[in-house]
Amino acid sequence: METKAIITDTHTHLYSEEFDQDRNEMIQRAIDAGVSRFFIPAIDSTCTESMYELEKNHPTTVFLMMGLHPTYVKDNYLEELQHVENELAKRKFYAIGEIGIDLYWDKTHLKEQQIAFRRQIQLAKQYKLPIVIHCREAFEAIFEILEEEKSADLFGIFHCFSGTHQQALQAISYNMKLGIGGVVTFKNGKIDQFLNQIDLKHIVLETDSPYLAPIPFRGKRNESGYIVNVVDKLAQIYSLSANEVAAITTENSKAIFGI
Repeated sequence: METKAIITDTHTHLYSEEFDQDRNEMIQRAIDAGVSRFFIPAIDSTCTESMYELEKNHPTTVFLMMGLHPTYVKDNYLEELQHVENELAKRKFYAIGEIGIDLYWDKTHLKEQQIAFRRQIQLAKQYKLPIVIHCREAFEAIFEILEEEKSADLFGIFHCFSGTHQQALQAISYNMKLGIGGVVTFKNGKIDQFLNQIDLKHIVLETDSPYLAPIPFRGKRNESGYIVNVVDKLAQIYSLSANEVAAITTENSKAIFGI
C-alpha cells in the first residue's frame, strides 16, 4: 500500500500489557506504516496512570479519552464514574470513551451499565466532547438511550461497528461515525457487503489493538500498524486509492475529535 496521507487509528489500547515487551517498537512500526495519530480509549481507573505515561512518551501522536468501559461496570461503578469526573475536571481529553452497553459477557449489571452510559453521555455534552461507543449484543439498549439523549451536541463514534445496514443508518442519524477495523476483512464480517452504500464521510478507521486483528493476522495480537490492511480493504470496497481512504477518514476523525 502506497500512502502519503496520514492514517488515524481512532481506537487503540496502546497501554495494554500485551505490548509491554515491545511497545515503542510497535508504535514505531505503525508510524513507519503511515499511522501518526493514535486515539486511546479508557477502560477504568486502573489504566489511567499507564495512559498518562504513554502520552508523556508520545506527546505528539497520542490523544487520550476518559471513560468507564461497560464490561467494567461493577458494584463500585459509582466510584469509577467519580474518577472519570475527577479526571475530566483536571485536564484535556479528546473524547468520553469507551462507553456503552455490553450484553455479551454478562447481563447482571445491565441497569448499572445503562446508568453509567447515560451519565457519561451527559458529561460529554457538558465538556462538549464526542462519545466513543462500545456496543456488543446491545444495539436496542444503546439506541434507546441515544434516542433519549439525541441533540446537536451529541456526536461521536460507534466503535467496532458490526451491525446491519439499517443499524448503520440509525447510528449515523445520531451524529455517529462508524468505527471500522479488522472485522471488515473477515469473511463472516458481513459489513463489507453494504459498506459501499454508506458514504465514506461517515467512516473512521480503528484497530482496537491488541484485539480484532485483520486478515491475515486474525487470531493473533493486533497492532496499530495493521490498520493498513483495513485501509486496503476499504479502498477495494469504495473503489478508491488507499491514499484517498486514509485522507478522507483522517479528516473525518478531525471533525469528531477536534484535532
